[in-house]
Amino acid sequence: MKAFQIPFLILIFATFLFNCKSEPKNLVPDNQDQYITVLGVAQDAGYPQIDCNKECCKRFHEGKELKKLVSCLGLVDKIVGKKYIFDATPDIAAQTEILKSKHLVSDKIIDGVFLTHAHIGHYTGLMQFGREALGGNNIPVYAMPKMKSFLEQNGPWSQLVSLNNIELRALQNDSTIVLNNHLKVTPFLVPHRDEYSETVGYKIEGKNKSALFIPDINKWKLWKKNIVDEVKKVDYAFIDATFFKEGEINRPMNEVPHPFIEETIKLFENESKETKAKVVFIHFNHTNPALLQTHALKDSIQNLGFKFAKEGTNFQL
Repeated sequence: MKAFQIPFLILIFATFLFNCKSEPKNLVPDNQDQYITVLGVAQDAGYPQIDCNKECCKRFHEGKELKKLVSCLGLVDKIVGKKYIFDATPDIAAQTEILKSKHLVSDKIIDGVFLTHAHIGHYTGLMQFGREALGGNNIPVYAMPKMKSFLEQNGPWSQLVSLNNIELRALQNDSTIVLNNHLKVTPFLVPHRDEYSETVGYKIEGKNKSALFIPDINKWKLWKKNIVDEVKKVDYAFIDATFFKEGEINRPMNEVPHPFIEETIKLFENESKETKAKVVFIHFNHTNPALLQTHALKDSIQNLGFKFAKEGTNFQL
């Protein structure tokens, strides 16, 4: 082999390796035609949180952790070419772009938005549908009665309604919305700080599997249903994991009640690993060690069978 050929072959090989590494992963196998995709995992204020100088957010600024979008699920149905989003977060621009670029290109930015409640991380993304941004055209927004009234009667949200940027569609507790022959969504009330609206979780039922989405709830014991029993009825349960344990933040935690991850684990301690594996923790506060890519506490919980939501992960229905 001539001497000049060796560098040339090395260049070709290096180019091949670079192209392989640069090519984005196919996040969705070809056989997945109906699935839930995780579009965000953080609590309402995202990660890093504004003006946070604690170690948790310093890790991001030092390049040790990635940015995390606000808790959100995407629902993709390639059978009928439709996509939905659960909660309109402050990161909705990025999240709808992910749905389009990595999952499903269609003639609509979104086929429907399902709102859980009126806290900042769950509905304020609707502003992006207004005339100052997208200028949406009757984008379906599913909301419970108080949530619907809140949007209709308070600006700037009422302008979205009057200008037909969004089309509000009323939900009722435990009343199922049939999206198509093999996809339906059912809202159910959960106890939370309902200053402006009621709060719901959702049951999502596909052609083969089902899921719960409960990003916010005060405490499991305050709910009229038993969380362990409800998890056993579905294949996946994306549930509130805002805080890891008591004393995590420097304020009375009863002001912002949530079930601690420690408490949820305790409830499931006598259940099978199969049941525990249905639990997918989501909605992590910036102080929660479960938000980090790796942490000893997080690893120990995963060893018990529990899962932690990660952006880009898909769950087939």
